[in-house]
Amino acid sequence: MATESSTIVQRLWNYCNVLRDDGVSYGDYVEQLTYLLFLKMADEQTKPPFEKKSVIPKSHDWQALLSKDGDALEVHYRRTLEALGKSTGMLGVIFRKSQNKIQDPAKLKRLIQLINDETWIGLDIDVKGEIYEGLLQKNAEDIKSGAGQYFTPRALIQAIVAVMQPKPKTSIADPACGTGGFFLAAHDYITKKHDLDKEDKKFLRNKTFKGWEIVDGAARLCVMNLYLHGIGDQESPVVVADSLAADPGDRFEMVLTNPPFGKKSSITVVNGEGKSEKETLVYERQDFWATTSNKQLNFLQHVKTLLKINGKAAVVVPDNVLFEGGAGETVRKKLMSECEVHTLLRLPTGIFYAQGVKANVLFFDRKPASEKAWTKELWIYDFRTNMHFTLKTNTLKLDDLNDFVKCFNPKNRFIRKESERFRKFKYEDLIQRDKASLDILWLKDDSIEDSANLPDPEILAADIAENLETALQQFRDIGGQLNKP
Repeated sequence: MATESSTIVQRLWNYCNVLRDDGVSYGDYVEQLTYLLFLKMADEQTKPPFEKKSVIPKSHDWQALLSKDGDALEVHYRRTLEALGKSTGMLGVIFRKSQNKIQDPAKLKRLIQLINDETWIGLDIDVKGEIYEGLLQKNAEDIKSGAGQYFTPRALIQAIVAVMQPKPKTSIADPACGTGGFFLAAHDYITKKHDLDKEDKKFLRNKTFKGWEIVDGAARLCVMNLYLHGIGDQESPVVVADSLAADPGDRFEMVLTNPPFGKKSSITVVNGEGKSEKETLVYERQDFWATTSNKQLNFLQHVKTLLKINGKAAVVVPDNVLFEGGAGETVRKKLMSECEVHTLLRLPTGIFYAQGVKANVLFFDRKPASEKAWTKELWIYDFRTNMHFTLKTNTLKLDDLNDFVKCFNPKNRFIRKESERFRKFKYEDLIQRDKASLDILWLKDDSIEDSANLPDPEILAADIAENLETALQQFRDIGGQLNKP
C-alpha cells in the first residue's frame, strides 16, 4: 500500500511540475485536484458495491467531464465549477467561488485522465489522506504563495494533542481551522488510543469537529482533507465565515487553534472617490472582556466563549498577547481569574512559515463563576532559549517536544516537577507584575555570552528577519495611532 501511495504521489507531483511551467502555483494545482478528486469519488460511489445516489447533478458529474475534449472541455469545466459553487453543505464549501486555473484544455484533459486511472474509493483512508497531506505540505513550503500561514508545524500539533488527550465523543472546535491540522491529529489520537464502538465511530465522523475559516481556499482544502480522512458526510464540518463576528452559540469540550498571525483584522472598503482602503475591524461583543482591534486578543476571548464549563483550550498566541498593556492587561487578568490558566509553552523561532513572529501555546480550562481567581499557579516551559530550528535544514520534530509532554504530565497535571526548562509561578506574583505580564524567560542565552556558540548563519538570518518584521509592525502601529484624529 505504501508503494502504491508513493507511486500516485509521484505521478501527481510530476504533473504539478509540468503545470508550474505554465504559471500554475502549488496552491492552484491542489485546488484543481480537490475539485476533480471530489467529482471522481462521487462518481465511484454511484457504482457497485456502494450504489449511492450521486450528490452531483448528471449534467456536471464526472462522466460528463470525461466525455468532453478541447475548448468544449474547458468551457464545460468552468460552467461545472460555477454551478456546483451554488450548492449547499460540503459540496458548496468545496466548490465555493471555484475557478478553473488550468487554461490549456490538453493539460486539463491529461489531469482528468490521471485521476480517472485510479480507483480512489478503493484506496485505504490513510493512503488518501497521506497523498493529500503531502500536497498540502508542499503547498505550505511554497512560501511565495503565502500558503504557509495556514500551516501549523505537524510536530507541534501532535505534541499539543498528546497533552490535551481528546477522548471519544469529545466535541472539538477550531475557530481558525486552516487546512484542518488540529482536527486530523485529534482524529488520529482518538482512533489509535481508544477501542471505538459503532456509536463512537459515528460521532467521530459526524459530530466531533466544528471549524470556522474565513478564507475560501483554506476552507476548501480543509473540508477535502477531512473528507479524505473519513470525516464528515453531506454536511460540512467547516463554516466559511469570520468566526470573531459573533458568538455562534455552540459550546465545546475542547478548543485547539492557531489563529492567523498579524495583530489586526481589517476589511477592504471602497471610499466615495472609488479608491480601496483598509479599515481596521473592532468587534463589539457583549461576551468580550475588552474591545480591541488586536485580533489575537479577540481570538483568546472568543475561545473562552466557545468552551463549555470545565472545557479545555490550547491556543497558539504571539508574544504581544503576553505583555501588551491596555486591553491585553485586562484580558490576561480576566482570563486568569475566570479560567484556570495552568501552562504556557514558549516556542522557538524558525518553526513557522510566517516570519516575524515569536509564538507560544497557552493552555487553560474554563471554570464556573467564582469570587476567587481560578488560576493558582502557571507552569512555564521555556522551549525557546538556546533552541534553534529552521524550515529546511533543522526542522522541528515530535521528539524535540517529548520533554515538554513529559513535564506537562497529561495523565495528572496536578503532579508536576520543576526542571531547568519548566518552572511554576504563583498567581499572586503574576498579578503583581507590570501589566500582569506573562512574558517570562529565565535561562541564560548562551549565544550572547560566547560567540563560539553562535547559531548557523541561516538561523541568524531568520532571527534578524523576525526582529526587523517585529520592529516594522511596531512602527506601523505607531503610525496608525498618529493618523487617528
